[in-house]
Amino acid sequence: MSVRVTNMKYPNAGPDPDFPYLSENQRFTFPNPLDSADNIVALGGNLSPGMLLSAYEQGIFPWFNPDDPVIWQSPDPRFIITPESLRVSSSMKKILKRRDFEIRFDYDFSAVIRACAEIERPGQDGTWITGDMIAAYTELHRLGYAHCAASYAEGQLVGGCYGILLDRIFFGESMFSKKSNASKAAFLSYAQKLFAEGILFIDCQVRTDHLLSLGGQEISRLEFLNLLHHAEKRDT
Repeated sequence: MSVRVTNMKYPNAGPDPDFPYLSENQRFTFPNPLDSADNIVALGGNLSPGMLLSAYEQGIFPWFNPDDPVIWQSPDPRFIITPESLRVSSSMKKILKRRDFEIRFDYDFSAVIRACAEIERPGQDGTWITGDMIAAYTELHRLGYAHCAASYAEGQLVGGCYGILLDRIFFGESMFSKKSNASKAAFLSYAQKLFAEGILFIDCQVRTDHLLSLGGQEISRLEFLNLLHHAEKRDT
């Protein structure tokens, strides 16, 4: 099996229907991200559990527009949050202490990921969280790999985030907010929980001002891959 790597326009949008389905126990070897001149490591393949888990274990994740094939990326630089860098502002400490939001973990994953897909974002036309992505990550949630944190106000879902938890790393995927500070409350609550349980770092993929305010820091792709390799060698 192979993922097609090409600079030419790929003929199929979304997952390749002819690519073999990989179960959670099967693995695929991607091209080495360090051999890529840019962020894109490969094109093609599908979003089956084994493909997605293989990608995250190798420092790669899917990020593509609806009209694109599956694009596998490994950004350089990478953006991460560590236990030492996590930043909770004084205003957020008050919000969390007052319990302005009810925080729920792994409650209604489908609603959280769909909200992430539907929320309007400044400067973005549409979403990269396609129906195929929603189905794939919902399946990973069913299998115990994808997790979410959410903020509720008066019983309504108003903010949240989701990602993949492997060994001692949480790979953050997306977040949304329908009320001021709702996504921050969910993310910070989950980050504190994860770090208390021994998670080594949170992968935030690429830099945003929002994540920067929460303690995100840039590191090189090489440093990220080294951290990933070191974390995978440690006991879970």
